[in-house]
Amino acid sequence: MRYRLPFLTLLLTFLLAPSAAAVQQLKVLAWDGYADTDLVREFEQKYKAKVAVTFVYSDDELWGKVSEAKNGDYDLLAVNTAELQRYIQKGFVRAIDTQQIPNIAQQLPRFQQRDAIPGLVKNNQTYAIPYTYSEMGLIYNRKLVHQPPDSINALWNPAYAGKVLAFNTSNHNFTLAALGLGMTSPFNQSPEQLQLSARRLVELRRNLLTFYSSPQEAVKLFKTQEVALIYANYGSQQLKALADVGADVGYTMPQDGTLAWLDCWAIGQRAGPLAEQWINFMLEEKTSSRLTNVHGLANTLHESSGHHNTKLIWLEPIENADARISLWEQIISGDVMERF
Repeated sequence: MRYRLPFLTLLLTFLLAPSAAAVQQLKVLAWDGYADTDLVREFEQKYKAKVAVTFVYSDDELWGKVSEAKNGDYDLLAVNTAELQRYIQKGFVRAIDTQQIPNIAQQLPRFQQRDAIPGLVKNNQTYAIPYTYSEMGLIYNRKLVHQPPDSINALWNPAYAGKVLAFNTSNHNFTLAALGLGMTSPFNQSPEQLQLSARRLVELRRNLLTFYSSPQEAVKLFKTQEVALIYANYGSQQLKALADVGADVGYTMPQDGTLAWLDCWAIGQRAGPLAEQWINFMLEEKTSSRLTNVHGLANTLHESSGHHNTKLIWLEPIENADARISLWEQIISGDVMERF
């Protein structure tokens, strides 16, 4: 009996002590440069949380991870406005409590006017907060390309055969092919037009050195192979990455139309209020400036010094993502022209 009091004291101490399971957790899907390790660590310390970041390198990969996840595994997604609609339609993301994100007030006015940005607002509820954006221009090797390319069709130029890098993704590449073919609605192609674009992409495949999947991979290929032209899916981020290794490159915007993306933070369907705190943290001056100063990306707090001397075509939802993915898989697997 003399041990009863100490035993009860120990038991109560154990039951009342905070457990590891009580630590708030976030699972984040993001692109390279959006969630640097030191910033994640700072967020974890500030909010007594644990954050697991998974990086993706294409819209197809992002969609695959979210759609295959069990029980809404991901709390935050970095997704562009053109892709956002299918996440909303499938119920993969929830409305955002903007009152819990006071740093929205620090954004440039055009990003605060969310109902003026197609796709962000549905039924008067906000489903994504703008974070970073870029045009997708052409990076050219000054040693091999002496005149800056002025058309997207430069990617198909036989003079650069075997010296072109294109990005490995289904959605943008069909849009690019449509722009090169002069289609008036590159985001909304008929089945017949998709077949034409597919044939054009087979031609592109034949002109390439390879497809790349990340800025780092493109830099490595540029350093080790003879590369004349790169379609810059990551825009100014890629330009900075190449400049940082001393590459002699130029950057130009195709005059027949330059695609541009706006990436936003969206919140998973089952995520708690810590998700809003993550977005608020990522909109702080220090974290937003990191996008520009370290990664060469524009942020939503300050005006970009990028290229705005040509027609920017903001990405829009596409007619049939599954059809594009299916055709793209055939193209990169090596199917011949006659199959399309």
